[in-house]
Amino acid sequence: MGNEGKVSGTLNNKVYVIECSGYLNMEIGDEISKLCSEQIDNGIHNFIINLEKTRMVNSIGVSILIEVIEKLQDVDGKLGFCNLAPIVEKTFNIMGLTKYSTIFASESEGIEAF
Repeated sequence: MGNEGKVSGTLNNKVYVIECSGYLNMEIGDEISKLCSEQIDNGIHNFIINLEKTRMVNSIGVSILIEVIEKLQDVDGKLGFCNLAPIVEKTFNIMGLTKYSTIFASESEGIEAF
């Protein structure tokens, strides 16, 4: 991965929390998708993506997140987002992601909800 951003994940009380930084584009989106797929294969079905350090998302990033939502629907999983910048939250609303996922104010709120 270049210097644009990074992605990491940790399991917290049966919820896999993914943190990313930088511009959520194809590169970062692919890393998120890979982590989710690996964890789904391990039996984890609840995910929170913490976007506190991500201020911009492009259409390819959104399309990859939609693919993640579709994978989770196949296993009755749930996806939440937290710490969204206002422009990112607006983008998610416009693109319809919030119909199939939940937005939380904080990571801890999301973990408690799942």
